Amino acid sequence: MTDALPDRAVQGEPDVQRTDPLSVVVKAIVLLPQLVLPIGAAAYSIGGDLDGGEAGIDMGSGIGWLLLLLAAVIAANLAVTFLQWRRFTYRVGEADIRVESGILSRVARSVPYDRIQDVSLEQKFVARLLGLVEVRFETGAGGKDELTLAYLSQADGEALREVVRERRDDAQGEDTPAQEKAVSPGAGGEAIFTMGPRRLATFGLFEFSLAAVAVLAAAVQQADFLLPFDLWSEDFWGDVLAGPGRQLASLGLVAQITGVVLVIGTLLVVGLATGLVRTFLRDWDFRLDRTAKGFRRRRGLLTRTDVVMPAHRVQALRLTTGVVRSRFGWRGLKFVSLAQDSGDASHVVAPFAKDAELLPIAAAAGFSPPGDDLRWARASGSFRIVSAIVEGGTFLLIALGIEVALAVSGVDLIPNQELVGLVPLAAAAVVVLWQYLLWRAERHAISEEQVLIRTGFFSPELSIGNRVKLQSAEISQGPIARWLGFCTLHLGLAGGKLSVPGMPVDRAREWCSAVLDSMVTRDFSGLL
Repeated sequence: MTDALPDRAVQGEPDVQRTDPLSVVVKAIVLLPQLVLPIGAAAYSIGGDLDGGEAGIDMGSGIGWLLLLLAAVIAANLAVTFLQWRRFTYRVGEADIRVESGILSRVARSVPYDRIQDVSLEQKFVARLLGLVEVRFETGAGGKDELTLAYLSQADGEALREVVRERRDDAQGEDTPAQEKAVSPGAGGEAIFTMGPRRLATFGLFEFSLAAVAVLAAAVQQADFLLPFDLWSEDFWGDVLAGPGRQLASLGLVAQITGVVLVIGTLLVVGLATGLVRTFLRDWDFRLDRTAKGFRRRRGLLTRTDVVMPAHRVQALRLTTGVVRSRFGWRGLKFVSLAQDSGDASHVVAPFAKDAELLPIAAAAGFSPPGDDLRWARASGSFRIVSAIVEGGTFLLIALGIEVALAVSGVDLIPNQELVGLVPLAAAAVVVLWQYLLWRAERHAISEEQVLIRTGFFSPELSIGNRVKLQSAEISQGPIARWLGFCTLHLGLAGGKLSVPGMPVDRAREWCSAVLDSMVTRDFSGLL
């Protein structure tokens, strides 16, 4: 497998490699937007004549100096980027991968293979145009401490990923399950889930978002000094609503309703457009393959990601949905695996699918759907009653405080102010109803191989954990819980946690005993 490694050895050091030379171009282009503000500030300070003279560019004019400044900045940018590339080296050793960087101050980092949890490839827009990938080594440290090689050619990146994965498995002593060994190592993989443009368009309609409206409002607030009127002035809106010649009320009921419909329609269009654009950018050409190494997921239009998740390292599943999409039978499937802190979205394997499409994926990961004979149980009724009393009691105290304040003041601040205290009372009633609905909807069950937890009412979520791959079982109780006989059961995973609040203590102890018996039947340390 060593022959498959990128062949860019540094002269005199055959084991030391450099990234692709085109990395200089990519990084220089990426840095250009960061230079816009400094160049703009310099141009403003230079000022001068912008005509450039009659017979060409006058180097004494403002535009001449501006072009000279621009050329100097670009040259300096390229020079610094080239030096950074020249001084950045890495070595793929037998026990670790080592990286050295820095122009003046050198920084060396070594990451043993057994600490690497995953290796993923990412292609941002500019790098993708040049056929380059960014190789990310997820170590569980999270965020800025992750090791990254930017950039390698796509072939070199894929080869490096395979080498690191094999050496990591050897270092961890991890045995590949029989179902994965049965797949030919050279097989390209079989697509088990894809999303085309039509599916993406449907998905985007359910991803309705008003984030663009919020961004636009923030931009208007920051640039309101450019407007010919004060948008946030009470006088301005008073004139619009009641000013002579501009009274909205004088337009008539039909015109007012039309205006409201237009505003609501605009918000709907903006929200739908935002959801569609975001979905197409994130999930374009979505493809999930079953390969010899596990599940390979590729997606993205401008930024293309390529992630491989070994099937035997998947510890749990999460089936999610939304308030509206659940009524149409659409669900999403997410793996709970290692390196979960590197980004929750990196483990989404089917963001928008029907149950019939999700079953083969779950089966390939070693999970089965709930059977008809499965015995589901609810949380303790005492737990829901206590939750309703605590949350609803808060609103009752607010209502009491409002009534006392109004009685003490003795002043009518607003019309019908005696009805103000009914608002918290209504909120308390809603809280009590909500706790009852959760008691009816949220359930949990345990089978011979799995634990299953249903949460949520409007947007139900089902979590399925493999009993063998669970790493801990913990029962927690507060004073009230001990008194009333319920608890919260926490089932630990390397990539997250499954929790069941409000479980009766006797049932929680039975679950702990069953889960611990399953855990000791197999040495799961190799799954790390």
